[in-house]
Amino acid sequence: MTKSLKPLLIVGSDTGVGKTVITAALASYWLTYRNTSKSSLGIYKPLQSGIGDREFYHQTFALPQSLDEITPLYFETPIAPAIASIKESKEIDLALIWQQFLQLQQQKQFLLVESMGGLGSPITNEYIVADLARDWALDTILVVPVRLGAISQAIANVALANSQKVKLKGIVLSCSQAFTNEEIENLAPPQMISRLSSVPVLGVLPYIENLSDIPHLARAASELDIENIFIPPNHK
Repeated sequence: MTKSLKPLLIVGSDTGVGKTVITAALASYWLTYRNTSKSSLGIYKPLQSGIGDREFYHQTFALPQSLDEITPLYFETPIAPAIASIKESKEIDLALIWQQFLQLQQQKQFLLVESMGGLGSPITNEYIVADLARDWALDTILVVPVRLGAISQAIANVALANSQKVKLKGIVLSCSQAFTNEEIENLAPPQMISRLSSVPVLGVLPYIENLSDIPHLARAASELDIENIFIPPNHK
């Protein structure tokens, strides 16, 4: 029987950096190589503004989760939830998203949590994603895009994670287009990022055009340092 894993939070160094692609790749890997039962996997995005990720997960993976179970707090306005909640006069209920998280954690062997935005993105006027990562004691993967400025983004986000006592497992570099190895080294050199941030780079996820291609996503995820990502609790 496949061992249960600790929930894993996927955060980005910015918006639009590939969190959903990484989450989908890890979900595909789990369902392809670890446990083919869809009931074993949970995907959770506590808050979402505008149509997008929860609909993609629901359609692509056909997990036994409703849209509200994937995302209990949904806002129609596609802006930061902290601002959307004011515009829509809708409370951000932290207790609600915590209780839904606990329920999924108890039900699933593996739970992937995708953050809304980056570590510094506001959930409320006084609470950011890094606070949630710390308070929920989540192992966290930082997604950094392969592009100019990646080194600075990685270092700044790691500094924020450290200051907020976020349990950062590593960094995954994500390609938004096809890059050669030389281009990756020029834009986001993994060894330099790891050395300067003191956080391991767990690999580079290549550009994937068809995000509904689960076998392709699973193969791409298998090229990451997958054993350091999929570590069961109490592993020595």
